[in-house]
Parts: sequence; structure tokens; C-alpha cells
Amino acid sequence: MKDLVLCKNIEFKLNIMLDYLNPDEIIFLDIETVPQTSNYEELNETFKYLWNKKSTGFRKPEESAADVYQRAGIYSEFGKIVCISTGYLYIEENEQYLRLKSFYNHDEKELLLEFGQMLNTFSKRKNLQLCAHNGKEFDFPYIARRMLINNITLPKVLDIAGKKPWEVSFLDTMELWKFGDFKNYTSLELLSAVFGIPTPKDDINGSEVAGVYYNENNLERIVKYCEKDVITIAQLFLRFKGDAIMNDQHIHSVTTFSNPNL
Repeated sequence: MKDLVLCKNIEFKLNIMLDYLNPDEIIFLDIETVPQTSNYEELNETFKYLWNKKSTGFRKPEESAADVYQRAGIYSEFGKIVCISTGYLYIEENEQYLRLKSFYNHDEKELLLEFGQMLNTFSKRKNLQLCAHNGKEFDFPYIARRMLINNITLPKVLDIAGKKPWEVSFLDTMELWKFGDFKNYTSLELLSAVFGIPTPKDDINGSEVAGVYYNENNLERIVKYCEKDVITIAQLFLRFKGDAIMNDQHIHSVTTFSNPNL
């Protein structure tokens, strides 16, 4: 009984906190990243030196920089984005639906240009907000940094320089769950289990993405995995608001796979 009351109290607090948000103004997103090259030896000498220096902070004494290069994808200076999946909630005939669209490409700049164009178009029609799980620590800054590296003008929603905290249009489902607890990290997989949401980790997980990309050359598999995470983020947001999760019939993807090499 005590656990039930605690869960109800948590949901009530989140409901109050999210009442001011318009779900149809939110784009839910997730990104998948990989190292810039398939292995350490393909790096030029400058980036070998810089990765050696960077990796000293987390590799074990017996490990070399090459041994931990598979982790390079989580750092925007050494990785690249291969997929950004997005989701958008809308109402049709009093029923709520989730529309998915993924931007994917071996050419990161092309992917980011298309994604940026979508954000700019959406911003003209809506008071756009972006929502991701751990997005403030990873997804949002990673996208912005890679855009700058690729010489792409930041969309307004990502250009937060000089903005006050309340002017930044970022939502983070992990931050919402923290309730001010700075030390607490809770995975999307765990929260999906807590709230009775089907797990997105039924095929691959984040640590396997680079292998699927470089060894299997299977970008389509990565895209489908990424879209599952977006579905889970949107479902989690609905549960935070006290709403029921959507069934599969209310979720559809408009992503197409026209290139057989992907």
C-alpha cells in the first residue's frame, strides 16, 4: 500500500508539472551515434594523439587508446550522428496518435541539414519544444555541436546562447524524473519497466550500434531501433501526464528505406 501511495504521489506531481505543456508542440527525439571511423588505426595522427589524451580519463591502465575506441561515438568531437528519429503527437477524431519520422544517412551533413530544415519549418507553425531522455546531457548538445562542425546554421530552438534557463525549449524525461536529484541517473529501459511501457531494447542496445553500422552495414536496423526509443520517450511523457499509453495501432512511421545499401 505504501508503494502504491508513493507511485500515485509521484504521478500527481508530474501531472501538475506538465499541465502547462501542449503535447502537439513537442518533438520527441533520439539520436544514434558511432565513432568517426571503424577503428582507431583509421584516424589521422592528430586525432590519434587527441584520442590518446581524451581516453586517459576513463581507460584502465592495461587498456590502450585503441582498446577503448569503440566508445568514441559518445563524444561529439570524435563521433558522428547516423540517425535522428523524431516523433510528433496529434489528435484525430478524438484519438491521440504518434507520427514517426527518421533522418538517416552515411553523410552526416545531409542528415543534419534535413533535420534542421524540419525544425525550422515546424517552428514557424508551433511553439516548438524538443524532448529526449537525457537529452540535455547528450542528444541536444551533440546535435548542436555536430551542426557547427559541419558548418550548419543552428535552428532557433537549438541556438540557446544567451538565453535564460526558462527560455530554453528543452524537455528531458530523465530530468523530470530526478525532481532535483542531481546524482540520480535512471535509464529509459528502467523507467519503461516501472511505468509498464514495452521495452525498446528487444533487438540491439546502444553499445552495439557501432558494430551494426560498421560490421553489418545495416543502417535500417539502427533506424528501427532508434524509432523504438522515441516511441518509449513519448509513452513515458504520456504516463508522466497521467495518460494511458498508446497502442500500436495509434503509432505509425513515415520513414522510408529507398536505398538497398542502407
